[in-house]
Amino acid sequence: MTVHNEANKGDFAKTVLMPGDPLRAKMIAERYLEDYKLVNTIRGMYAYTGFYKGVKVSVMASGMGIPSIGIYSYELYKFYDVENIIRVGSCGSIDTNLNLYDIFVAKDAYTKSTYGKCFNIDEDILSSDAYISKLLQDTAFKMNKKIALGRAFSSDTFYADTDIDYFHNEKGCHVVEMEAYALFCNAKLLNKKAAAIFTVSDSIITKEETTAEERQNSFDDMIVVALEAAIRL
Repeated sequence: MTVHNEANKGDFAKTVLMPGDPLRAKMIAERYLEDYKLVNTIRGMYAYTGFYKGVKVSVMASGMGIPSIGIYSYELYKFYDVENIIRVGSCGSIDTNLNLYDIFVAKDAYTKSTYGKCFNIDEDILSSDAYISKLLQDTAFKMNKKIALGRAFSSDTFYADTDIDYFHNEKGCHVVEMEAYALFCNAKLLNKKAAAIFTVSDSIITKEETTAEERQNSFDDMIVVALEAAIRL
């Protein structure tokens, strides 16, 4: 156990899906997993382990932002022998070709955060695991789901950093979110594997957006793609 996680060693599967919202983690467990059990409730950061199509899979909330997912993913990798984490989350589009509810896989993530520098990783762009990202794409293709691949901008703030031209045209980012860079950093630091798949929940360009309830409950395609990929790892 850690100060943030009451689960015992062995309570987590080798592959964990990691949404930001604890209620989304609860929904994934209730809707998709069989014989699941709640393994963490500390700080309301729900974690569950169960079976999807007979394969052991876990889901745990990360909370919002780089520091929060930084703590939870580090502990899963370091203390619970987790090998693979797939972030399943929402993102904002800064690309006119990405619309509400489109599915996006991050091949890498750019940030202005100093999170990596704290671990002597002096790179502002870090890659996802290529194999898992390709597996997510292939799984979506087999399910006849449209999917895009590109760079995410992991922002430290929700209400700023919306210079679309700079992040899209200069840094090559297609979406904005708040966690992927820290996850990729921890995977690199601890020699583990990480990937991130998103559903577009709002467009910074058109100002369209989904409700909090829709973000919690309406991202089924993304979740099923992630689960189908997870049982093949």
